[in-house]
Amino acid sequence: MGSTKRAPSSASALFVLGLLACGGAATPPSDAGADAPLASVDSSVPDAELAPEAGVDAGPDARDSEAEASPEAGPVTCGAERLRVVAGNLAGAGGTYDDARGVRILSGLRPDVALLQEVRYGDNSATAQRAFVDAAFGPTYTYVRGRITGAVDIPNAVVSRFPILDSGEWIDPAVANRTFVWARIDVPGPADLYAISVHLLTTNVGDRERQARALVDLVERLPAGTHVVVGGDLNTTTRTESTLTVLGQVVVTSGPYPVDQAGNGNTNTPRSRPYDWVLASNALDTCKAPVSIGAASLSSGLVFDSRVYSPLVDVAPVELGDSDSPLQHMAVVRDFTLPR
Repeated sequence: MGSTKRAPSSASALFVLGLLACGGAATPPSDAGADAPLASVDSSVPDAELAPEAGVDAGPDARDSEAEASPEAGPVTCGAERLRVVAGNLAGAGGTYDDARGVRILSGLRPDVALLQEVRYGDNSATAQRAFVDAAFGPTYTYVRGRITGAVDIPNAVVSRFPILDSGEWIDPAVANRTFVWARIDVPGPADLYAISVHLLTTNVGDRERQARALVDLVERLPAGTHVVVGGDLNTTTRTESTLTVLGQVVVTSGPYPVDQAGNGNTNTPRSRPYDWVLASNALDTCKAPVSIGAASLSSGLVFDSRVYSPLVDVAPVELGDSDSPLQHMAVVRDFTLPR
């Protein structure tokens, strides 16, 4: 594996280790990830021609000698250091995390890296978001969250136990109220991890495929030898949707897939559709590991539903009804042993 550890870039986006968030309270938006599409959110006029805003990047710079190859080249040797990645669109009542359901779930699952959607909390200020991270993860975690400029914005976020070296946003060509949020993370081992939090549209598979193609182009521009994890609310209705075929160019989309203790891998509230994913690039996926919590071990990963999981004492402070909010999805948990 090529050497990829680097000092933080001087061209870092404006969202390094913190938030670009507006102060003041706003009316929480409707959930764009809910089962039915909402024209006020997901049917925005596409902004493919939108020029990059301050702090919002159109994507990595044109390929240079460092980034000509796709991420992760060479043989893979799995190490002993474990990495837990959790994806979750866990906004509860009112389309925010204020009701603490999602906070308790994230705290109980103890991720090293979390890829979150619809991250609105309190008055959405930097102080409020720091309080959210402290409550859900702890004061030593760092984070980057997408912009909030109005009541309809539903930003993605990346939260990490390991240092975030660089971070920012990439324009999503199909929707204006959120972006692809990324962080370059200094995980143990010779290679950095690019963690990318995404929230694709509910509207139709054509829109999601368009978003996936844009994301693939961005990932292909990342430095060779780095690990990549893409996660979040993809709003996919089946595991054979063409959106996943497109994403399969840069991450592994084949099974076996995470399930709950009853064997159900669907992640929306009625547990009927596979909306949410944690997808890893080839070398990292090669080093996938069972998710072990207490005495439970799930070989392909965990879809966490507080109504199903037992015993809840193993994921304290989670409460039985925490996954039962009508707007909330199930968290997806995958463990890896970092390549060395």
